[in-house]
Amino acid sequence: MNEYPGEYVKKQYIENEITPGREETGAEIISNWLSEKFFMGLTPKEYLKTLITPLNFVAGIIIAVGMFLIFQRFLFGLETITEASNEQPWGLFLSWGLFSGVPFSASGFIIGTAVYIFGLKKYQPIVKNAILLGFLGYLFAVIFLMIDLGRPWRIYYPMFISFGTASVMFLVAWHVALYLSVQFLEFSPSTLAWLGWKNVRKIAVSMTLALTIFGVMLSTLHQSALSAMFLLAPGKLHPLWYTSYLPWLAFISSIGGAIALVIVVTRLTQVFLNDRADSHYLSNLDDITIGLGRAAAFVLFTYVGLRLISVIHEGSWKYLNTPFGYWFLVEILILGIVPFLFLHGVQKKNVRLVQYSAALTMLGIIMNRFNISLIAFNWKLPERGLFFWKEVLVVMAVVTIEILVYRWVVNRMPVLRQHPDYIGDEH
Repeated sequence: MNEYPGEYVKKQYIENEITPGREETGAEIISNWLSEKFFMGLTPKEYLKTLITPLNFVAGIIIAVGMFLIFQRFLFGLETITEASNEQPWGLFLSWGLFSGVPFSASGFIIGTAVYIFGLKKYQPIVKNAILLGFLGYLFAVIFLMIDLGRPWRIYYPMFISFGTASVMFLVAWHVALYLSVQFLEFSPSTLAWLGWKNVRKIAVSMTLALTIFGVMLSTLHQSALSAMFLLAPGKLHPLWYTSYLPWLAFISSIGGAIALVIVVTRLTQVFLNDRADSHYLSNLDDITIGLGRAAAFVLFTYVGLRLISVIHEGSWKYLNTPFGYWFLVEILILGIVPFLFLHGVQKKNVRLVQYSAALTMLGIIMNRFNISLIAFNWKLPERGLFFWKEVLVVMAVVTIEILVYRWVVNRMPVLRQHPDYIGDEH
């Protein structure tokens, strides 16, 4: 899915040649700036040619189909792309985009805290990537929410019109909005370095520590609040997943999920975007991966222990010998085995095992969030349709757009590399 020619990728920044003795016109200055910043040093025509690849063609088809369905949704209503009802109020949009996506979006909060608050400079090479992943995760969670809301134009109501301070959803709405803003500001030094706005960047860098501390407070609360809303429905959520420990389990699993996401994505950047990374990033990845694997093992041991305690505390063992019980055991087996795999990989310095364990962790956490929000929710209904096939196409399109946006940013901004003007800068 390359969007740049092979002869260009070795150059991070293009210096336009100016003919001696002639000053550039205003139009030339703008044209050269656009060429350098947006078109990778190429003319628009040359740049468009680089986009014609088989993978981009497939991505274009997926996005076109998804956008057609999204337009249908906003023109003719939700019933055109979803079969949600009063009994089954949501489907794939929220289960995937919000309940499953937000835990992984804690990547910026986790790595940012490690680097900027606890001073673990070992993880500095990946902090910008982690913050970008967190920002995009929250941004696209809001996009999924906008698609699923019956009246999306009123999404700002909790912030300015209706202050439902007794509502868990009021808490979630405020925290997601605030944390999305925090992540944007935390990533802004990379954007401002790319734009060449040095003075504005100094201001953004000076706010990093305060933003990180504020982000910790927000993330701690809303990660738990997102699952706390299910405490309001004890009769609807299956007893094997319903527990008073839900907020704690959600928060702890989000830490494990965020670490797993960072491990997986750093590996993918190593394979597919290594020409956009510098030696400072690439040479430290193995050591960073082992360190993250050690942290993930500790977090997931804690999660699984608390998960088993919650089942005992709620007296839900009697449901294990049922179809839902068997499915629960599959989930707990996946999340129960990964901390041991992480630990073994760390002890043997087996980077590849740690990376596979991270991918398995992501699968287990997605399964857990789907079980809570969709599969084990309203489990007593005689007939249930979990989601409509059109929802799958929309989700595929939005996820494809998210991947393309991530690639676009990494190709241009100093995310996996240091900016030439800020070598050694930690931001």
